[in-house]
Amino acid sequence: MKYLNQHHQSLPIQPKALSRVIHQLLLGSLVCLPLHSVAQTADEQNVEVISVTGSYSKSLEKAVDLKQSNIGFSDSIVATDIADFPEQNLAEALQRMPGVTIERNKGLGDKVNVRSLPTEFTHVSINDLATASGSGGRDVEFDIFASEIIQSVTVQKSPTAADEEGGIAGSVQISTARPFDFPGRKLIMSAEGAHNSISEEVDPKFSFLASDTFGDWGALVSFAKAQRTNRTDSNSGINFRPSGRFLEQRGSDSKQAQSDQAVAVLERDTGIVINDRFDTDVTNRIVFLDKAGDRVYLNDQDKWGATLSLQYKPDNNFSLTFDGMLGGYDNTEDEYDAAAYSASSISTFEQIHSYDNTTLAADGITVLTDVSYAATQHEFLSKERINNTDYNQFSLTMDWLINGFDIRALAGYSGAEKTTDYANLKHVAYAPSRTRYTANGGETIKSDNPASIDMYDAADSYLFEAYETELEEVSDDKYALQLDVKKALQLEFMPALTSVQFGARYTDKSKERNFGSAKIQGPAAGDSSWVNSRKLSDSELQWVTDIVPGGAYKAKDLNWMQVSNAYARDTFRYDGFAVPFNVADYYRVDEEVLALYAMANFDFTLAGKPVVLNAGVRAVDTSVLSFGYHQIQNEDGSNGYTPAPISKEGSYNDILPSLNMTVELLDGVLWRTAASETLMRPALTDIAYKRSVSWNEFRFKDGNPDLKPTMAKQWETGLEWYLENGGILAASYFWKDIEGVVREALTGVVKDVEKRNANGTLDGYYDFDVYQPVNAEGSYKVTGLELIAQFPLAILHDALDGFGVNANYTKLDNTLTGASSLGIDTPPEGLADSTYNLTFYYENDSFDARLSYNYKDKYVERIERSMYPVYRDAYGQLDIAIGYQLTDNVKLSLKGINMTDEETTGYTMDPAFPTMSEYSGRRISLGLRADF
Repeated sequence: MKYLNQHHQSLPIQPKALSRVIHQLLLGSLVCLPLHSVAQTADEQNVEVISVTGSYSKSLEKAVDLKQSNIGFSDSIVATDIADFPEQNLAEALQRMPGVTIERNKGLGDKVNVRSLPTEFTHVSINDLATASGSGGRDVEFDIFASEIIQSVTVQKSPTAADEEGGIAGSVQISTARPFDFPGRKLIMSAEGAHNSISEEVDPKFSFLASDTFGDWGALVSFAKAQRTNRTDSNSGINFRPSGRFLEQRGSDSKQAQSDQAVAVLERDTGIVINDRFDTDVTNRIVFLDKAGDRVYLNDQDKWGATLSLQYKPDNNFSLTFDGMLGGYDNTEDEYDAAAYSASSISTFEQIHSYDNTTLAADGITVLTDVSYAATQHEFLSKERINNTDYNQFSLTMDWLINGFDIRALAGYSGAEKTTDYANLKHVAYAPSRTRYTANGGETIKSDNPASIDMYDAADSYLFEAYETELEEVSDDKYALQLDVKKALQLEFMPALTSVQFGARYTDKSKERNFGSAKIQGPAAGDSSWVNSRKLSDSELQWVTDIVPGGAYKAKDLNWMQVSNAYARDTFRYDGFAVPFNVADYYRVDEEVLALYAMANFDFTLAGKPVVLNAGVRAVDTSVLSFGYHQIQNEDGSNGYTPAPISKEGSYNDILPSLNMTVELLDGVLWRTAASETLMRPALTDIAYKRSVSWNEFRFKDGNPDLKPTMAKQWETGLEWYLENGGILAASYFWKDIEGVVREALTGVVKDVEKRNANGTLDGYYDFDVYQPVNAEGSYKVTGLELIAQFPLAILHDALDGFGVNANYTKLDNTLTGASSLGIDTPPEGLADSTYNLTFYYENDSFDARLSYNYKDKYVERIERSMYPVYRDAYGQLDIAIGYQLTDNVKLSLKGINMTDEETTGYTMDPAFPTMSEYSGRRISLGLRADF
């Protein structure tokens, strides 16, 4: 953290008095603490955990057993299911579960949605510890976790008072393996090679697990390592830009002339009359293509994960467990762009060939679909992103049954460190051009202007502008202490009350971010001789399809010459090169939470039907302390920043009741009902006490430490029919009333902000809008239907022995709207109306095969400039897995991901205006697995 660390010790971080007392009591009285929720019964705790070997159908049976024994709504997958399916990380393993979908980034699943709600609506824990990540928010980057080291995953959709708060959509509870999960010695090894159809590279992956018990003691270690080389070809980056970019310019005669010309061309070619060019409600509804380009991405990933578990278990009444988990995820992404930036500072409309004011008439949007520009900024960009994430987690747990008290405790730490090193070698050519929509996205071609160029074949026209660098460091530290006590009861006056439980949890979380940027204008420090003198053709050029492996460009029939990132790094990373951190971009957020809960468990009959009921309340006290540097004016009149971070506090208290009830209507037929109130805390980036500036958008963006959590009242009811051999038919209906959703809103305006060019001359005066995240007023309702059908087909006919189906479907209906400042009706980011998963399988003693299809309906990926919803199109993917048992201990497997080579597409507001056409290819792997 360099110079910022000197201020760390003096920052006023003080827990509230009650938090401090509880903290000290727990530290003083506990030697260790637990991982399992005390809501489990003793029978549930001792259920055999399925090992990482076995048949797929047996793993489904175990998952159904877990679902049936849980009093609330939940779904689980266990180790065989996780390991045998084709997947690239834990996120892709989870997508098979009912109501769970994933968000993909260049062909790789990286974030999880539960019931299609945005990723930040989900709380994620590993071994009962909230999971740290290197993201700026609370969402978890699942691509850092190797699925081979995971033992089981449960998605808890209806919380009890004993469950940690934080997930409106649900809680993903991940468990790693422990030595007493196995009957004795266990050794598992696997190796795999995977081929990507676009990169044409073969990537290795291997893992092992070794476990044994020695009387009262047990030890387990596991390790997994994988490499992945993936190429993605994409015609993308196209989005809407408001015409105010041209119409509202002022501050000099040339700027005024550009605005006058833009107004005149609009009126001449479209008949649109602009009475007030500063009326943003008008100018924001006349849009043009911002940036159209072709891009090739190459991702080179190296991921590893390891676990260690030590257990002392002298009898069934006491256990002591240490769990450790380490991981690393290194990803280098090379991106090569040939793009045209039509909204450049010296450009404006030259001729509007066509426009569409009918497709989006309901929102009053006019789209300029085909436009010639006076001086488009053409860009050749060679970008390099190096992400390094280190993850570690340690916990000590105890489970002790003594004198009728079931005491469980937990002490643990989860931490992540992420460093992102970004570089962009930029060559620019200013020339007239024509940019228009096509069926697959945007394209830039030569215009009728004689000065126009073929942007893909004009290396002498492009001049070196800069080698731009950024460096970001994010550290995330989470500590937790928990104590749970459960007492079984046999009261004559209230026999239905079987047990009571209570507990406390203290968590201390801190996320810190440093960010810096630098623009290098020559191959050595202080050298600016290359600017406006060195051409693109003066660098070492290669065909882009030769720089990256895999051959021809897949998005269209196209190729271009580019500078490799290896050349750029060797040329511009001079001796002593470093990127300094900017104090303006620093923030740190500390959060302390004390939660107390009490809960009662009932078991009785009602009208002759067995009923199990759980009711409780959770009280939560949250304190937030946010730090950032603030801009001040120095004595000489120049702008500066405070010498040390300044802080601001925030706090809130919440009471969260919950009730879960299960009634056995018939043998194997359960009716479940659950109701609760829960919350989701605001993203730490939104709480951060800092201000960022965008000269392109003329806006300041401030954090808001006074944000309150998003609250939800929710209930669910459903029927479940448990069949033989792990079969289940289930249907449930859920309802959520969500209020206090965090939205970015215009909270003020700063008038006449002066902007100067690099040479110090006045560029102009601009009004800056101030945007902050706020808790939106009103509430929004989300309702949904979830269906599950899972059963071996032999229950239909003996001839179908070995065949089976595992299917689920989720349908949402909601009044939740996105954050469009233009009032455009749109669902929130990440929410899809319908999703489904369908798996057909067959297995016998020596052979198994699975065919799986996952579908996610369209959803809003982002709200561009807080105005225009950008959708990701509906996406379905077909995966396969085939296995053959060579011996009793060795299995050969063949797996395929994205077998139909699906294209990822998106659009802005309407499919007539595509934003991307992206290809990541299919992936075929061959592997061996040995189990002893």
